[in-house]
Amino acid sequence: MGRIRLVALDLDGTLLTDDLVIEPRAKEAIRRVRERGITVTLATGRMFSSARPYAVELGLDLPLIVYHGAQVRHSGRGEILFERTIPLPLSRYLIKHIREFGYAYNVYLDDRLYVESIQAENEEYARRAGVDLHRVEDMLTFLQEEKREPLKIVALRDGPELDPLEAAIRRDVGEGVYLTRSLPHYLEMLNPEVNKARGLQALAELEGIRPEEIMVFGDSYNDLQMFRYAGLAVAMANAPAEVRAAADYVTGSNNDGGVARALEKFILGG
Repeated sequence: MGRIRLVALDLDGTLLTDDLVIEPRAKEAIRRVRERGITVTLATGRMFSSARPYAVELGLDLPLIVYHGAQVRHSGRGEILFERTIPLPLSRYLIKHIREFGYAYNVYLDDRLYVESIQAENEEYARRAGVDLHRVEDMLTFLQEEKREPLKIVALRDGPELDPLEAAIRRDVGEGVYLTRSLPHYLEMLNPEVNKARGLQALAELEGIRPEEIMVFGDSYNDLQMFRYAGLAVAMANAPAEVRAAADYVTGSNNDGGVARALEKFILGG
């Protein structure tokens, strides 16, 4: 591992407590890390509009890795530096699969959250993300008329109930789609070239930073590729066992100062 020049932080379950706030200790540690000339960014599955308020709170005026790496976008200017969308035929196919199961789902286009019918799962997702829902009469018709490709599609259901849908998509689409879960009840579908590591790589190349100079934090399966890419991978204590095993270091939980502890240990010398 070389000298750390970039720190990438997942949001939910990592930097954010269960109450969806940033602990004062973490905020202070991030401030001190940045004072040393180290770049700090967010690497999240959230939409840009959902992640940006946390970047503003931290004073981060730089590219953020959002939509699981499907987009790298500047927090201040809104400039898109990297993007991979889901091809329209594949998007329509995935939506038909979800409809067959009768599950609520979200479609993300132009950083807006579209739904076909507003169900409790959609409302809870929007509340957690702090974004508005935009309803359309028929999603397939809407996408065809817009002729725009979504960044992400998410099926919403209790975790075990999503397993048959995930198995069906993997069987029928295979490597043609990237499937991941930021939380057990979100089955997230993206362009097959997408993951957080790809977004992190795009940002690192823009900044001239090598993988061994990167420190990353995460708590879920969508962070595993990022763990393998970076020089130092930190898992939260609240992460599943498989995610903790893939990390170089396991810190405290998201509710127990885990981010601050690891920054103090590896960068600040606390």
